[in-house]
Amino acid sequence: METANKILLVEDDLYTRELFEEVLKDAGFFVETAFDGEMGLSKILAGGFDLILLDVVMPQMDGLEVLNKLKESAPVKKNGPVVMLTNLSHDPIIKDVLSRGAAGYLIKSDLTPDTLVKKVKEFLK
Repeated sequence: METANKILLVEDDLYTRELFEEVLKDAGFFVETAFDGEMGLSKILAGGFDLILLDVVMPQMDGLEVLNKLKESAPVKKNGPVVMLTNLSHDPIIKDVLSRGAAGYLIKSDLTPDTLVKKVKEFLK
């Protein structure tokens, strides 16, 4: 039996977090969530995720800081790619996150449930 891909969703906005979590679970993924960068970082460092969806803009520790901290400490178990979530489509931040090791980014406002699932599957290949 194939095991479901394990996804970590780090998103501070409750509505977005619950919506994405529900959509991904309905598509057959195992989803763990974190509501801020610090909680996200501790889960990422524990490791074992096939994909990490990481919001760029969060209070306390933003997604860029999380990426920086990941360069300093290796996770206990290997993780799959980190994909940034943002609403900033033409922002220099996008080049920045890619240079810091993110595999790509998704513009939250452009995502429908179907597109989210399709993009997640693409990043998992």
